[in-house]
Amino acid sequence: MALALPSITAIAGPATTAEASTTYVCKLSNKEKKAKAWIAKRESGGNYRARNGRYYGKYQLTISMLKGDYSKANQEKTADRYAHTRYGSWTKAKVHWRGYHWF
Repeated sequence: MALALPSITAIAGPATTAEASTTYVCKLSNKEKKAKAWIAKRESGGNYRARNGRYYGKYQLTISMLKGDYSKANQEKTADRYAHTRYGSWTKAKVHWRGYHWF
Protein backbone atom coordinates (compact mmCIF):
# COMPACT_ATOMS: atom_id res chain seq x y z
CA MET A 1 0.00 0.00 0.00
CA ALA A 2 1.49 3.35 -1.03
CA LEU A 3 1.10 6.40 1.17
CA ALA A 4 0.52 9.67 -0.63
CA LEU A 5 1.92 12.67 1.19
CA PRO A 6 0.85 15.80 -0.65
CA SER A 7 3.48 18.13 0.83
CA ILE A 8 6.43 15.78 0.35
CA THR A 9 8.46 14.93 -2.73
CA ALA A 10 11.18 12.29 -2.86
CA ILE A 11 13.75 12.04 -5.60
CA ALA A 12 15.75 8.83 -5.62
CA GLY A 13 18.99 8.00 -7.37
CA PRO A 14 20.40 4.54 -8.09
CA ALA A 15 20.72 2.35 -5.00
CA THR A 16 23.99 0.42 -4.81
CA THR A 17 24.24 -0.25 -1.06
CA ALA A 18 21.99 -0.71 1.95
CA GLU A 19 22.34 3.03 2.50
CA ALA A 20 20.90 4.16 -0.80
CA SER A 21 22.25 7.17 -2.63
CA THR A 22 19.20 9.40 -2.42
CA THR A 23 18.20 12.99 -2.15
CA TYR A 24 15.04 13.80 -0.29
CA VAL A 25 13.18 17.06 -0.79
CA CYS A 26 10.53 17.93 1.75
CA LYS A 27 8.21 20.85 1.12
CA LEU A 28 6.60 22.07 4.31
CA SER A 29 5.18 25.41 5.36
CA ASN A 30 7.35 27.52 7.65
CA LYS A 31 5.11 26.61 10.58
CA GLU A 32 5.52 22.89 9.87
CA LYS A 33 9.31 23.28 9.44
CA LYS A 34 9.52 25.03 12.80
CA ALA A 35 7.50 22.29 14.53
CA LYS A 36 9.68 19.61 12.90
CA ALA A 37 12.89 21.37 14.01
CA TRP A 38 11.46 21.86 17.53
CA ILE A 39 10.82 18.12 17.85
CA ALA A 40 14.24 17.18 16.44
CA LYS A 41 15.97 19.47 18.94
CA ARG A 42 14.20 17.81 21.86
CA GLU A 43 14.54 14.25 20.56
CA SER A 44 18.25 14.28 19.68
CA GLY A 45 19.61 17.80 19.71
CA GLY A 46 19.43 17.54 15.91
CA ASN A 47 21.99 14.70 15.81
CA TYR A 48 21.44 12.19 12.99
CA ARG A 49 23.59 9.64 14.87
CA ALA A 50 21.95 9.92 18.31
CA ARG A 51 21.00 6.58 19.80
CA ASN A 52 18.85 5.61 22.77
CA GLY A 53 18.21 1.87 22.96
CA ARG A 54 16.11 0.91 19.96
CA TYR A 55 15.67 4.56 18.90
CA TYR A 56 18.05 6.14 16.42
CA GLY A 57 18.76 9.41 14.69
CA LYS A 58 17.54 12.96 14.58
CA TYR A 59 13.90 12.07 15.29
CA GLN A 60 14.59 9.03 17.48
CA LEU A 61 12.67 6.64 15.25
CA THR A 62 12.79 2.93 15.95
CA ILE A 63 15.62 1.17 14.19
CA SER A 64 13.09 -1.12 12.49
CA MET A 65 11.31 1.90 10.95
CA LEU A 66 14.56 2.92 9.23
CA LYS A 67 14.96 -0.57 7.72
CA GLY A 68 18.76 -0.52 7.81
CA ASP A 69 19.10 2.82 6.02
CA TYR A 70 20.37 5.40 8.53
CA SER A 71 21.04 8.09 5.93
CA LYS A 72 19.89 11.64 6.55
CA ALA A 73 17.55 11.42 3.55
CA ASN A 74 15.87 8.27 4.85
CA GLN A 75 15.55 9.68 8.38
CA GLU A 76 13.86 12.80 7.00
CA LYS A 77 11.54 10.84 4.69
CA THR A 78 10.61 8.31 7.37
CA ALA A 79 10.01 11.00 10.00
CA ASP A 80 7.78 12.96 7.62
CA ARG A 81 5.79 9.83 6.78
CA TYR A 82 5.47 8.93 10.47
CA ALA A 83 4.37 12.43 11.56
CA HIS A 84 1.86 12.67 8.71
CA THR A 85 0.45 9.17 9.26
CA ARG A 86 0.27 9.25 13.06
CA TYR A 87 -0.57 12.90 13.76
CA GLY A 88 -1.63 14.48 10.47
CA SER A 89 1.05 17.17 10.62
CA TRP A 90 4.21 18.23 12.41
CA THR A 91 2.31 20.91 14.34
CA LYS A 92 -0.06 18.26 15.72
CA ALA A 93 2.95 16.04 16.53
CA LYS A 94 4.42 18.97 18.49
CA VAL A 95 1.19 19.29 20.50
CA HIS A 96 1.46 15.59 21.33
CA TRP A 97 5.14 15.94 22.27
CA ARG A 98 4.33 18.77 24.67
CA GLY A 99 1.77 16.59 26.40
CA TYR A 100 3.73 13.33 26.56
CA HIS A 101 7.40 14.26 25.94
CA TRP A 102 7.74 11.85 23.04
CA PHE A 103 6.77 11.83 19.38
